[in-house]
Amino acid sequence: MKIRTVGVIGSGLMGSGIAQVSAQAGFPTTILEVSKELLDKGMQRIQGFLHGAVEKGKMTGEGRDRTLSLLKGTTEIKDLSECDLLIEAITENLAAKRDLFSRISQVCSEKAIFASNTSSLSITEIMTATPRPGRFLGLHYFNPVPLMKLVEVVRTIVTEEEVEAAALEFVRATGKIPIRTSDRTGFIVNRLLVPYILDAIRALENGVGSIEEIDTGMKLGCGHPMGPFTLLDFVGLDTTYYIAGIMFDEFKEPRFASPPLLKRMVLAGTLGRKSGKGFYDYSQNPPVPQDHLIA
Repeated sequence: MKIRTVGVIGSGLMGSGIAQVSAQAGFPTTILEVSKELLDKGMQRIQGFLHGAVEKGKMTGEGRDRTLSLLKGTTEIKDLSECDLLIEAITENLAAKRDLFSRISQVCSEKAIFASNTSSLSITEIMTATPRPGRFLGLHYFNPVPLMKLVEVVRTIVTEEEVEAAALEFVRATGKIPIRTSDRTGFIVNRLLVPYILDAIRALENGVGSIEEIDTGMKLGCGHPMGPFTLLDFVGLDTTYYIAGIMFDEFKEPRFASPPLLKRMVLAGTLGRKSGKGFYDYSQNPPVPQDHLIA
């Protein structure tokens, strides 16, 4: 099967990024959103990113205009009917995703491939809401999508070989590097990353080092581009807490259990960059570590 046209459901950070890289690669791409307001916001995010790329000399004006010409926004689900590949990037809620795929199954071709960008939910559980289990898989992108090269291609035990092959070809065509994985909670990256991040919080709680010292240690000692607390603030403490909860429910292993400090910070609304404060205070430049978190 050849993928020629793409539909992206959701125009938030992930959805708008996925739509952008799809259009940049020459695929006519339709973005579905629940309201015009959210759709306009997503389109403006894409336009801003592309304009910035032109200003930095990373893209030509012609390339920007061509990308934008291949993007179409809609609030009508019927406008996805001609898409060969449908990628869902809505809120991380199983019921909402199942409902969405149930509805788009009614308007799309039987040959269309369905994909979820979930970072933690079971692809199989989402898949069972559709009458096409063999044509369903996961395409897990990373934030920010236009810059991050990796995509996890997640197959279930019933994903057809030609579907996985078409998805791999599409990912490569958009300039990304796919890695294949099976439908096990956390896939590859989060399966390894989440325990590492949670262990960094436990190390802080146990007085092993300060926020800045642990971050510096992992950057200079392991060659990581950013330390675990800077990464936590970037991803969002609430997102990490949610993913860790799903992984703990699945595996019942202590390494996936959220440390008390993470829970307290999420409840207090200190979620990282998105809230202005997390393990660092972003009201100052450079950001200042919140050493008072551990009395």
